[in-house]
Amino acid sequence: MPIRSLPPEVASAIAAGEVVERPASVVKELVENSLDAGARRIEITVEKGGRKLIEVVDDGDGIPAAEIALAVNRYSTSKLERAEDLFAIQTLGFRGEALSSIGAVSRLELVSHTASEQVGSRLIVEGGISGKPQSAGGPKGSVIRVRDIFYNVPARQKFLKSETTERRRINSLITRYALAYPHVAFRLEQEGRESFRTTGNGNQREILATLYGVEVARQMICLPETEGAPIQVHGFIGPPGISRSNRRELTFFVNGRWIQDGQLAAAVIQAYHALLMVGRYPLVVLFLTMPPEAVDVNVHPTKATIRFSDARLVFSIVQRVVRASLLGQAPAPDFKFEGSTNALGWTPATGSARIGWIPTDETDQAKHGAGGTVQTTLPGSEMPLLRAVGQFGASYLVAEGPDGLYLIDQHAAHERVLFEKLMIAVRDKNLESQRLLEPDAVELSPSQTLLLTENLEVLSKLGFEVEPFGRSMFRVRAMPAILSHLAPAGALKAVVEDFEEDEAPLEAEVEARIAARVCKRASVKAGQVLSLSEQQELLRALEQCESPRTCPHGRPTMIRLSMDALEKQFGRRG
Repeated sequence: MPIRSLPPEVASAIAAGEVVERPASVVKELVENSLDAGARRIEITVEKGGRKLIEVVDDGDGIPAAEIALAVNRYSTSKLERAEDLFAIQTLGFRGEALSSIGAVSRLELVSHTASEQVGSRLIVEGGISGKPQSAGGPKGSVIRVRDIFYNVPARQKFLKSETTERRRINSLITRYALAYPHVAFRLEQEGRESFRTTGNGNQREILATLYGVEVARQMICLPETEGAPIQVHGFIGPPGISRSNRRELTFFVNGRWIQDGQLAAAVIQAYHALLMVGRYPLVVLFLTMPPEAVDVNVHPTKATIRFSDARLVFSIVQRVVRASLLGQAPAPDFKFEGSTNALGWTPATGSARIGWIPTDETDQAKHGAGGTVQTTLPGSEMPLLRAVGQFGASYLVAEGPDGLYLIDQHAAHERVLFEKLMIAVRDKNLESQRLLEPDAVELSPSQTLLLTENLEVLSKLGFEVEPFGRSMFRVRAMPAILSHLAPAGALKAVVEDFEEDEAPLEAEVEARIAARVCKRASVKAGQVLSLSEQQELLRALEQCESPRTCPHGRPTMIRLSMDALEKQFGRRG
């Protein structure tokens, strides 16, 4: 096949794939252009998760009529002049690719008006082909409408996520930039409904209250000024009592640019070391300010990845600032290991038993089970009959079985019991729901509001009766009977906080996931003392479960210490 130059529209569509990954990518590029233009008000409108329409309106400087046709050409920018400028970037955009890439895969309409011109100008770009600029009226600033994204690249449409996912990504993007630019008034409208708004009064804690609720915003710790440091770190960190089950609430801005950086995340997580439970992550919003030459933003077309000239210094400063602020608010736990001696005061002998996850498939059991002394999975498909012996650490049940000693995680075991009871009740349509005498109101963040709205039908099947009560307020009128011991608003908020981003799963899968979260909140907790009769009752209920070995989230409910293992440890058997 001969070598030939690609047509301009084909080359543009290929290049656009690096910049325009999804509708949220379009929103990011357009909002960053508005911020670079000095906008103090930015309004974003989205339809069909951005597939049908993305509109961004700002009151920035605008584009002169003589330059509007040049603005949609590749590598046309007002932010760079020389190659040396790449090493001292002080704007969010600089590549000159955004409008060209967006126009190559959509129907783009650009209307702009500068303060020095009597009228504005309008330009249409379809599939990379530009029309002629025309005069247009309108206030100072720019209006950019992006319709039918990827209409001319159908293969790309197949890889787009669900509308729900795209809405969440766009919401997450706008709320983050609102925190970084509190003096800019943001307004986001999705599917004809306003989902987020800020006043632009500069109060970041007020925006935190909009995102996470008043109570969380009140508890967030404001970082002190890092005087004399080569890198300025400011922002807000959550106390150890506020945590999440994933890293999505670790937010970092470097010189006003939202980035994802594993080193910064590692620095924050290390700062919280021994202050959070395993598997929990803090809520953090950090803003780093440093000389532009100390960071390379010209790494990837999306500009979400950067490189630091001295990554170790950045890591050290962030870790120390966050750690010092945390210890100033909460005492460090009195917990340490010395040498190889464990918490019980004994040193394991060479070749002693190790507690760990033993895979369930036959090949791995053949590898590990023969010499293993502790198993987290049980042989056979059913759980043996167990006799409760006692409770250890107010968290684990000690039980005797026909083939050894068992330690049962009371929280995980109760989760499994409640989950199967709840799913059977939903299946048989005899779920018990408790109606409240007075509705209980709960306020949610914009992202949580979207999640709850999308899952109201599923929550209804699980015994919740929830109704909208304003833009971000809901009222709980009924709740599952198994949650009757919890405050209604707190129970709903706890379930919503555990929602994960679902990529258009099957309805049954969503139902099971939400049911698992409901049961997680309702089950007995670690630290809760149970009587011997309560322990035995929990064991009997676990024995009746179809899948007693794990909780609904996949954690093991029990481990087994075999008689052979005990005899080896006490020297009774070689």
